[in-house]
Amino acid sequence: MSESTTLTDAGLLPEDLLPDVSLLVTEDDEPLDNLPSEKQQRLLTETLYSSWNGASNAQGFLVAANVGLFTTGKQPPIVPDVFLSLDVQIAENWWEKKHRSYFFWEFGKPPEVVIEIVSNREGNETGRKLLEYARMRIMYYIIFDPSRQLGGEVLQMYELRGRHYIATSEQWLTEVELGLCLWEGAYEGKRDVWLRWCDGEGNVIPTGAERAEQEREAKETALQRAERLAAQLRALGIEPEV
Repeated sequence: MSESTTLTDAGLLPEDLLPDVSLLVTEDDEPLDNLPSEKQQRLLTETLYSSWNGASNAQGFLVAANVGLFTTGKQPPIVPDVFLSLDVQIAENWWEKKHRSYFFWEFGKPPEVVIEIVSNREGNETGRKLLEYARMRIMYYIIFDPSRQLGGEVLQMYELRGRHYIATSEQWLTEVELGLCLWEGAYEGKRDVWLRWCDGEGNVIPTGAERAEQEREAKETALQRAERLAAQLRALGIEPEV
């Protein structure tokens, strides 16, 4: 959090001290940079809303893609590909400008997780963005570099320690009760290596379509088991109850 914006004990600034957002550029209408990034972003956001109940003792969560993070009203935002914030809720009147972006003074806290998806060397993910996210006090910073544009690992994980990020091989994000893993498979008909949320056992959090398929397969398995049992009872001369 910038020193020019201090949150109160209640988590929000008094109304008369809130920055004037009327002149801030909260959206620029620029298109997404490429198809793989768009689909990857959607995979990371849709799965949580479809199949995750949130962290224990957390009152709601917000996961979003390409939404600006504003620490103060005097600095331009930084726009991660995906972020996750716990214990926050979107305002009912979300079309009002003061609710359309992630203003720290409105939500009262930074997100816990930011994710950058690397498609070229222009984003400065291991330089300026790493420093900016640390300054914002974001707990976990994740870099997904599927084509190794940065020359390092495909998945790079950072955890905030004090005022700086420390690289870690731990893929379980303890404070949000989620993990991140690389998963090879097909998503919406496109086979690739994807970045996925996962649980403590390493199982990916399913998309809505995957969960529906899992439920269908479970019902089909249960039906087949019931049919086999019925056939065994009939072989013994016992008519099963319907």
